Amino acid sequence: MRIVVLSIFLSLLPATSTIAGPLTGRVVDPDGQPVRGAHVILLESGFIGATATTDRHGSFALAAPDTGRYELRVALEGFRAQPLAVTAVAGPLDVGMVTLTVSAVAESIVVSASHVEIPVSQTSASVTVISGAELDARQFENVADALRTVPGLTVTAAGGRGAVTSLFPRGGESDYTLVFVDGVQANAFGGGYDLAHLPAANIERIEIVRGPQSALYGSNAIGSVVRIITRQGGPLAGGGSLEGGSFGTRRLTAFAAGSRGEWEWGASAERLNSDGMNGRWTSAGEQIVNDDYTRASATLVGGWRAAAGAAVRGAVRYARDERGYPGPFGSNPAGFFKGIDSVSRGRNTRWLTSLGGTLPVGRRIRTQGHLAYGTVDGSFDSSFSPDPSTSATRRLTARLQSDFIWTEALDLSAGVELQRERAESSFITGASFLPVPIDRSVAGYFVEGRWRAAQRLFVTSGIRVDDIRRESLEPNPNAFVPRPPLPTQSILSANPKISAAWYVRPDAGSFIKLRAAAGTGIRPPDGFELAFTDNPDLAPERSRSAEAGVDQAFASGRGLLEATLFLNNYDDLIVAVGSFLQSSRYRTDNISNARARGLELAGSVRTRLRTGRVADLQVRLAYTFLDTEILAVDRADMAPPPFSVGDPLLRRPHHNVSADVSLTAGRLAAYLRGGGRSRVLDVEPSSGTFGGLFHARGYQVWNAGASWRVHRALELFGRLDNLFDRTYEQALGFPAPGRGAMAGVRVAAGR
Repeated sequence: MRIVVLSIFLSLLPATSTIAGPLTGRVVDPDGQPVRGAHVILLESGFIGATATTDRHGSFALAAPDTGRYELRVALEGFRAQPLAVTAVAGPLDVGMVTLTVSAVAESIVVSASHVEIPVSQTSASVTVISGAELDARQFENVADALRTVPGLTVTAAGGRGAVTSLFPRGGESDYTLVFVDGVQANAFGGGYDLAHLPAANIERIEIVRGPQSALYGSNAIGSVVRIITRQGGPLAGGGSLEGGSFGTRRLTAFAAGSRGEWEWGASAERLNSDGMNGRWTSAGEQIVNDDYTRASATLVGGWRAAAGAAVRGAVRYARDERGYPGPFGSNPAGFFKGIDSVSRGRNTRWLTSLGGTLPVGRRIRTQGHLAYGTVDGSFDSSFSPDPSTSATRRLTARLQSDFIWTEALDLSAGVELQRERAESSFITGASFLPVPIDRSVAGYFVEGRWRAAQRLFVTSGIRVDDIRRESLEPNPNAFVPRPPLPTQSILSANPKISAAWYVRPDAGSFIKLRAAAGTGIRPPDGFELAFTDNPDLAPERSRSAEAGVDQAFASGRGLLEATLFLNNYDDLIVAVGSFLQSSRYRTDNISNARARGLELAGSVRTRLRTGRVADLQVRLAYTFLDTEILAVDRADMAPPPFSVGDPLLRRPHHNVSADVSLTAGRLAAYLRGGGRSRVLDVEPSSGTFGGLFHARGYQVWNAGASWRVHRALELFGRLDNLFDRTYEQALGFPAPGRGAMAGVRVAAGR
């Protein structure tokens, strides 16, 4: 806290360095043609000094301090350039032509693996970056579909478009991933997040960091972090797309972005409607109804960035979705199928807003502040009640952070984050059986150090201490699940993490990078776990994790191989005590345990073919071996019923694979993408664990698409999903759609 207070005081002083410049140059491709839209980054020690985007001539200009040494890097999907050392001068400086080479190893700036922006080449965590250009080229509708290509992640959808879609990171639970959209935490109270409603339109990049990140983000970042950054700034651009096809699906998107002087902005909107599998017939001979889905979203971001490094950025996002839930109408292992549910229907409305700023003090100190507010409101119709049930999450977050360049090799970050969140639901009631809120506040104090040696060794170490305080909760005299009064509870939790990366061979075209990391994570109880317990001391679930990996580039950087071994231990899992009365006197308690270990493999090759015309070929493969195990509960030799000790965790496959091949030749582009998993342990579709455990069969499914650029600003595209019309279920009892075709037109002016 002293560091934070000192940095605030220093931030009130005038900056001590002056700005020279501009620093200019030109970026060209391997054929000497200008490259538009490349990101140029000026890097000093651990800070991003300035950034710029190339115009249609490939030219860039950015402001640079008048003293010191810097490193100039260029980031563009599918290409790389050697970092360029720059010595500052008092006047303008032109670095000349920067030539890109085709590469599977592309530089990028990530903000999720550390408390500051760093080049992905310097990260020591397991990070995957999916660019907006890749999302467009592969015609992804949803972020969830893009995450299927990331090793270590299992994505499971309980049906077609809009069905509940869960993400299991490295064997963790579906509420172990923290999701940020433009810097705002989007999870519900307790960590839950349904990926079905997150469109892939107008995204600049998606960053995925695997492994516990509670040392950075605190609660709920127990298994992974997914960060969505929307497009903003750059040369003036605008456009949209219109598509339609099978299952009565129609989708419309629009976007605009640009910069003017020190100001930059971006805006986007999307609407999707689908009839789903309505009108088709189940294997039991019943016509499917209530499978339709609608969503709409709009985002507005904007900011101001001064040449000296000061910046302000704000964002507002609104989203609404509605879906019918016909229930499980596929596999019926226990014969419990009762027919299509024509009544159940859910609606969600989300608001995410944020405002943040950066204020530098000279070249060695800067302070960052961020304020965010998010709401999630849901309602659900069912045949069990004439009135819809409701749920809500409210979260206000304030964060203050100071960054210091201590030496040329060491920089530090320290700060505080305050969070206030509330859960509400029709089912969370008090003494008079009326709804009551659950309020929780978190004060997180964090520090992180980043050390570099000769651009070959990178070490990051940090710790975050969270003071988690739950407000008192009045009793509920429900005869079936009575809840006594829960007094105010305060839990102090420290979560450290350390990671390191060492370039055994630093050459960019054939580097060998060794990396390792270890850390812990926590997830406090969600609203229902608190509402239906009689345990006043219900504590957070915890994880302890370690990983080690190696990355190797080959063929002059045109190929990259990545391998990672990981081990996760999950402790203090919340479980219904049931038959474990000797282990706890409460109805629910932190007595369950589990373990996950595995291997992630990824490979990518990108090359340029010259057979009459120039064509770019890219191949990506990802494979995950996962071994999960349910361990005995504390003070007993049994697992929670209906499980046995040694059973795998639900919906976690031993084998998960994805493959992607794309080819671009002139105005034509095409891709073939597929993947699948081995069989998994699942529950009876209609009754859950009460109906018993069953195995869901493995599957593989392939998609293909193509596009033709009619004009520089006009593109026609189409795709076939489930190319071979496979019958399969990601979740037992919930059929995935059969073969479907989509076609559309995309307009993009000024990009």
